[in-house]
Amino acid sequence: MSDSEHNPPKDVVLVYSHTDDGEGARVLRSRDGRVEAGEVRALREGMSIQGVEVVKLEPRPESPLLFDVDVQYDARTSPHSGPPRVTSRAFRDHFDAIFGTREGGEEGGAVN
Repeated sequence: MSDSEHNPPKDVVLVYSHTDDGEGARVLRSRDGRVEAGEVRALREGMSIQGVEVVKLEPRPESPLLFDVDVQYDARTSPHSGPPRVTSRAFRDHFDAIFGTREGGEEGGAVN
């Protein structure tokens, strides 16, 4: 037996259906000795994250429906509190168009 068969990953997802809107997938996730039901959705630029984690799913060779989970970001452990900070180029362009620039050419100020 290989090492992976002796020490299976502790965080695994099983994809079992699409979400009602067709934009994501319903999953069962096994980690830390418990099973959780949830959804996964693709990240989209300029859109807020709808959950508490950003994960990368790595396909497992034994089944096309099983994936190892690699947590890329966990909001529960983030030092930042409060609403998300929107910093996309489109946001900054529209902000400047509405509020203008500060005196001295700095962007993001109020109109005088």
